[in-house]
Parts: sequence; C-alpha cells; structure tokens
Amino acid sequence: MGDPRMGLSQLPRLRQEMKVNPRLYQAMDLLYMPLLDLQQHLKLELENNPFLDLTEPEEEELEEEEETKEEADDEIDWEEILLNGFDVGGRRAEYEEREFYRPTPVSSRDLWDFLRDQLQLLPLNPRDLLLGEEIIGNIDREGFLSCSLEEVLESLNGYLSESEAGEEEQIEPFTIEEAERLLAMIQLFEPSGIGARNLRECLLLQLRDREELDGLAFRIVCGHFDELVNHRWSELSKEHGISPKAVQTAADEIAKLDPKPGLKYAEAGNDYVIPDLVVEKIDDQYYVFHNDTSLPRLKLSQSYREVARDKNQFTGDNKAFIAKKLNSAQWMIQAIEQRRQTMLKVMNFIVDRQREFFEKGVEYLKPLTLREVAEHIDMHESTVSRVTNGKYVQTPRGVYPLKFFFSSGLSTDYGEDVSARGIRARIKKLVDDEDPRRPLTDQAIVDILKSEGVQIARRTVAKYRDQLGILSARMRKRV
Repeated sequence: MGDPRMGLSQLPRLRQEMKVNPRLYQAMDLLYMPLLDLQQHLKLELENNPFLDLTEPEEEELEEEEETKEEADDEIDWEEILLNGFDVGGRRAEYEEREFYRPTPVSSRDLWDFLRDQLQLLPLNPRDLLLGEEIIGNIDREGFLSCSLEEVLESLNGYLSESEAGEEEQIEPFTIEEAERLLAMIQLFEPSGIGARNLRECLLLQLRDREELDGLAFRIVCGHFDELVNHRWSELSKEHGISPKAVQTAADEIAKLDPKPGLKYAEAGNDYVIPDLVVEKIDDQYYVFHNDTSLPRLKLSQSYREVARDKNQFTGDNKAFIAKKLNSAQWMIQAIEQRRQTMLKVMNFIVDRQREFFEKGVEYLKPLTLREVAEHIDMHESTVSRVTNGKYVQTPRGVYPLKFFFSSGLSTDYGEDVSARGIRARIKKLVDDEDPRRPLTDQAIVDILKSEGVQIARRTVAKYRDQLGILSARMRKRV
C-alpha cells in the first residue's frame, strides 16, 4: 500500500468567471440617483478631481476673462502644482481644501411641545406636573393616548421606586384617581379631541367643546356608535323617532370632526420633488427636455490638461495619480452624458406610447412594462428600472413619478389592452357621477365596463375600489 504524502502542486485549469468593473457600479449608481442627489455627487467630484471643471454660461466666462487679465500677476503656476504633488502655492486660501456644509433644516415645534406649554400654564404642583408630563409623553402623533392609564402609572411608579432606592424621603405612588384627573385636564387642551383613548371618545370631546351635548350628533356617538359606523340609518331613525334623512344629516356633521387631531401639529416633511424631465407640447407635438439647469456642467480643466500633456516630466506616483484622475474625469463626463441620453430615450418612448394619456387623461393610460421599454431602447430591464426609480417628470397634466406610467393591463373586446391604473380612474369617475340614492354595486360597475369592452371580474372591481378608498354601495347610499 502506497504512502500518501501531503504537498503543494500547480495544475493548469481553464475557468470562466464574470467580474464587474467598479466603474460599472458607479455608472449604475449615477442612473439611480435623482436630480438632487446627483447634484451633490458632482459637487464632491469637482472638489476631489482637479481635472474636472465647470462649464459656465457665456456671461460668466466673459467676466472671468476680465478678472484674469486684471489679476495676471497672481496667475497660478499649474506646472509647479502638478510636479509638487498638487501642493497648492500662491493664493493658498483660495485653493486649499474646503469643507462642504449642507444646510440643516431647523426643527420646528411638535405636538408634544405644544401640549407641554399648555401644561406649564396650569397652576399645578410638582407632583401633578410630573404625572402630566408622563401622560403627554404617551400620546401618539395622531393625538390618542397610546396606552392605558394603568400602564402609565406602572411605568412612572416603577421609575420612581428605582430612582429613590436608598433615599430617606419617599414619594407616594400615583393613583388611578390622580391619573384620571390629569387626563381630564389634558383633554381640555388644544387641539380639540386630544388625549382620547379611542375614536368614540375623540369625537365626544370635540362635540363637548362645541357645546353640543344635547344635540342629536352627541347622542348618536355616545349611545349608538356601532350603528353610526355601519351606516344603519333606519335603526337609528327608529331609535330616536326621527326620519332617516335627519339621522344622515347628523352623521354628516359628525363626519366633519377631526378623527386624528394630533396630525395638525405633526412636523411636515422636507421632501421636495424636482422633476428630472419636462414634457412640453409644441405645435401639436410632445417634446422631452432635461430639467438639469441646476446640475453642474462638467468639462476637462484646460489648465491641467496642458500641463499633463507633457508626460516626460512626471514619474512615479505623480504620473500614476495624473493618469488616474484624468481617466476618471473623462469617464465621469461620458457617464453623465450617457445618463442624460438614456433618460431621454426612456421618456420619449413613454410619451409615444402614452400619447392618449397626455391628450385625454388617466383613463386612457395604456399598460406598459419595463421589459417593453428595455427591448425598444436595446438596454437591460434593470437599467430601465434604475432610470425610472425615484425620478419625476413635469407634464402638461402635472408632475408624475416615472413609475406612474407602468402598470399591468386588462384585455378588451377590441383587441387592445387597457391599463389597470386607467380602469381604477374609470371606476372612480363612475362612483363620483353616480346617483347617491342608488349607488352602483360592484356588479353594476362590472356590467358598465363590459359594455365598454373591458373584460373584468367583480372581485377585481372590489379590489380596485378598496385601493381607491371607496366604500361599498350600501355604505355610500344616501336617503
């Protein structure tokens, strides 16, 4: 039997593998970036790559030429800068590395600040102030008490017992009666309905503040809330001895109350939509333009290129650094232009495909998939997805995300599919135009759509109606 031995050996072997160029990742990131993100990215590139420069408008170029003539004595020796590893001399203050500070939005006062201000105005002792602060801290952004008073007390008393361990003076535990009293005070604060434990109590607090305790609306919310929620007008009319129309009038008044009073003081988001593309109609034709006037226009720095052209004077790290930065600058300019052209190709195809939408409205939106666009512009589907994700377009009909124009389709009798988004718009219009005393059932909507050539199931209509936030026919019925 042979003696097995351990050792190292080299064997030739052929293998196929795919490696993604790092610049390909960067190109995909550029496609994915919305306009504002791309703007910040290019500003950083301008700071880090000396071979990149801005293309200024003609007026600014003339001003720069005049300033250059006036300050000829202070001209920078670019050759010296390159040879010395980009250690800037001369007017150092103008060329040394600067930090870029993004403006930070100032935080505004929120609901809890507003409630605490009102609490501080009350003549309360420190004990009540502490309990009031704890209750306010458990109110959610919609204005409701997010837990029971028992849980509030358990948390507060537990904290006090732990913090006072070992101290001589002990604070008496808070009681449920104290919590009820403080909550009743807070429920008198603005906005009306704050601190409620459920929707019913929230509506009752608002009716109380309106001094409508003897009204029909208060009696319905107080004693027959389930019937109100389920629109049982006949039962309510028999219970109160009035006509169903009077009950419905009271329900309309209740519907005007705010079911989420805390949202009035919720901090508004700082998200701004700047369209990446603009579609304009000129002489009965739709044209697509880039909305990138605020985007830095990049070009290769002429001063650095002239010095870098003489490669014999650079060696070692300087030569490698210059080659790397110059290639990176050239690639960045090409990648930005490729991004612009790709976005124009995608949007031009969308405009051609969805012309009826731009002419007549959302009901005429046609089904469209990423694959169809990708095949038309001869690119991969993932590329189209990156181009359309997070991007917006300004059109004669408003500002839309590019994803708005993509949706599945439903078949029709005349052979051309219709967009699911268009069908939802059609359902909404049918409901808006219906007789409120005889609202359209889901089956009635199916019959109308089938008469228009659209093949659709009743459950699909019900699904679209739920997505639109439209109640069922029974709940929409008026008397």
